[in-house]
Amino acid sequence: MTTTTSPPLVDLQRLVVAIRRRRRLWFTAALVGLLAGLALSVVMPSPPTAVTKLLVIHQNDSPTDSGTLMRTDIAVLGTTKIADAALKSLHSTESTDDFMKKYSGLGLTNNVMQITVEGSSADDATAKAKALGDAFIADHVQRNQAAADAEAAALVNQRNQAQAQLAQVDQQIATETGRGSKANATTLESLYSQRADLASKISDFNSQAQQAGIGSPQIAAGTQIVDAPRITPHSFLKTAATDGGIGLVLGLAIGLALAAVTAIVRDRPVLRREVSANLGASVIAQLPRRWLRRKKTAKARARLAATLVRIVRDDGGTVSLLDLGAPKVTAQLALDIAGTLAETARTVVIDDLPKRELTAAAGEPNFRIADGSEVLGAKEPGELRLGVGSVRPGTAWTDLSYLGKETVLVVRTGYANTAWLHTVARQLADCQITVIGIVLVDPDPKDRTDGTLWDGLHTALRGRAVAPKQSDETRKLQPVKVHTGTNGDGPTRRFAPVGSQED
Repeated sequence: MTTTTSPPLVDLQRLVVAIRRRRRLWFTAALVGLLAGLALSVVMPSPPTAVTKLLVIHQNDSPTDSGTLMRTDIAVLGTTKIADAALKSLHSTESTDDFMKKYSGLGLTNNVMQITVEGSSADDATAKAKALGDAFIADHVQRNQAAADAEAAALVNQRNQAQAQLAQVDQQIATETGRGSKANATTLESLYSQRADLASKISDFNSQAQQAGIGSPQIAAGTQIVDAPRITPHSFLKTAATDGGIGLVLGLAIGLALAAVTAIVRDRPVLRREVSANLGASVIAQLPRRWLRRKKTAKARARLAATLVRIVRDDGGTVSLLDLGAPKVTAQLALDIAGTLAETARTVVIDDLPKRELTAAAGEPNFRIADGSEVLGAKEPGELRLGVGSVRPGTAWTDLSYLGKETVLVVRTGYANTAWLHTVARQLADCQITVIGIVLVDPDPKDRTDGTLWDGLHTALRGRAVAPKQSDETRKLQPVKVHTGTNGDGPTRRFAPVGSQED
């Protein structure tokens, strides 16, 4: 029993090959991103930036502080109160929200803050940095003084309460003393003790209130600008390199994503096994397409031409070349075949390519080139004919049988989608044109997939070499093997020639 598995939703091998084949796209995208970043650094240069450093003294400084106080100061620096105070000192009409986007604070240590400000000019940036520093220092000192005043007021309030209690105790003592001999000694002793305790508290509250009222002079004196505002130097080359690098990475990412998406959406087979399965024929050769491999292409084309020359000679010129996305390669291959055939026999090449690439590249051949629209007569004895046509969209399918009953498809990898490959295979089958092999043009050099269909030996090019040729008088066909394939439309029958039997 034959089991079939559904193809994966995304073939990773095909996706990687498709992305690699479209490297021109993502190289271009990366280059565009690089140029855009460089252009941005020229068109929109970095604005002048001023930097100043502040020494900030805190009331509750401690060696174990983890930076909480400085983070609080940075958060306060980013408030509208500080921004408004700085703008007011500058007499600026700039929006507070816009101004807040142009400066930032950074805690260098627990007590050192760095303020960075962007301005329209060097002087503007320096003035804004100083105004921000002064505004923060004033706010910091005012907040600490307000805290000290609040503490002093609380102590004074507690002192007043203690004084009121002392007045009540004094009145009770006077009342108890006025009773003369009837006065309770124990009560008087307790009242005297309370009075002494309250007097001590009032004295302490007075001292604490006076101390708190002084505030924290070390904070006011210590919190100051320790590094005057200055313009930070800008390196154009560094800025351009940074912007260009960011643009390069973004462009490359966009290019790779676009290549991956289009590879999935367009559904154009790029692997040998996919092209072979969709066209129903085996891959017999592959030819590089890039100009950097001209020698390798010419060598591979000559080897393939020699094989096809033998087929055309043996079968009397019934083989055609049909192009699908590589007309120039098809024309050159046809010229190689026709040139070799013309050395031993009269040869006619039928050029039915859409743009007559074969005629344009022929020069002065030693064979005849007939236009595809020309009606040729019957073949003369010994004459060989080679048809060259196309199966691209718009092909006149009924005219293909005129070029040959057997054909070799010259297919450019990634040119046609799956639906069109199925259309080509179906139309050729309807025209009773046998596809004996596929020549892949511009395949992926790292493609190691198998492009051979094992259930089509009776139509495959390799099937012609199963047994040696015999003369027409002694050759008969006898079925020797039947194989049912899973990819074909029916069983594949292979016949081998046997010698004639005597009557």
